[in-house]
Amino acid sequence: MTQTIARAYHAHAHKALAAQIALDYEARFLRRKVLKTEDGQSILVDLPKTTSLDHGGVLVLEDGREIGIVAAPENLLEVTGPDLPRLAWHIGNRHTPCQIEATRLLIQRDHVIRDMLGKIGATVREVVEPFTPEGGAYGHGRTHGHSH
Repeated sequence: MTQTIARAYHAHAHKALAAQIALDYEARFLRRKVLKTEDGQSILVDLPKTTSLDHGGVLVLEDGREIGIVAAPENLLEVTGPDLPRLAWHIGNRHTPCQIEATRLLIQRDHVIRDMLGKIGATVREVVEPFTPEGGAYGHGRTHGHSH
């Protein structure tokens, strides 16, 4: 049996999608891994370097077909409050990936960050949604804590 292989990634589709793969935030950071499409196809991803796959991006198969990347729902914290820029600053100061929206912030569930945010006036509630945090300082890449 011939293995279907994806060796390239693009930030957006150039043609109709052959299939889709739903991955959470952590799973969208990879170099080499076997993934299953939503319709059950097995795809070997073998990229030249570790890559952050974005919602809406595509893996390009060797035969030219494109497999869409979808941000899967995951357990998050929704952060709201009267001073959202201040709350965002505190989240960023802890190198925590954050999805920034006009009226709320979304972060991965973390009881320590949740407690800190509550102490500075945030309203925090658990939600299950796709997570597409901001990229790095130059609009791409991942934010990493000090443990890397």
